[in-house]
Amino acid sequence: MRRGSTAYRAVLLVGCAALLAGCSSGKSKATKTPPTVARSILSAISSATTQTTAPMTTTSAPASVDLSGSWSGKYSGAFTGTFQLSWQQSGSSLNGTIMLSTQPGALSLNGTVTGSKISFGTVGSEAITYSGTVSGNSMSGTYQIAGQAGGPWSATKGG
Repeated sequence: MRRGSTAYRAVLLVGCAALLAGCSSGKSKATKTPPTVARSILSAISSATTQTTAPMTTTSAPASVDLSGSWSGKYSGAFTGTFQLSWQQSGSSLNGTIMLSTQPGALSLNGTVTGSKISFGTVGSEAITYSGTVSGNSMSGTYQIAGQAGGPWSATKGG
């Protein structure tokens, strides 16, 4: 039994109650708790405080995958092409840029990664959104344009 546990407190309360029961109330002459009661209470408290328990173990959440860096990918479905991603990750937040083979210039992205799930989209617009999963140096999922047309996408890190 651990100190502070419910069982420990119960043993202490029973012991206190037994000690109080052995005392007289309202009499000028004090009575003593019988020695056998006191010994059994002390024995119970002693065994409760010296009983060993298994050490507490905590399970840490697995380290989050680091998506920072360059990724190369492709998409198909309503539109077909390739893309280059550049991510900076801080905790579960993603910030970066995407360059699509079908559009000049880089577009800013924000996203999140929680466990193996990823979601990201263009900044300031819901024009293109991506969702999927990450496993090691690859990720894949589906994309949507303005919540309508879309298709599958996939990317690899460093490619």
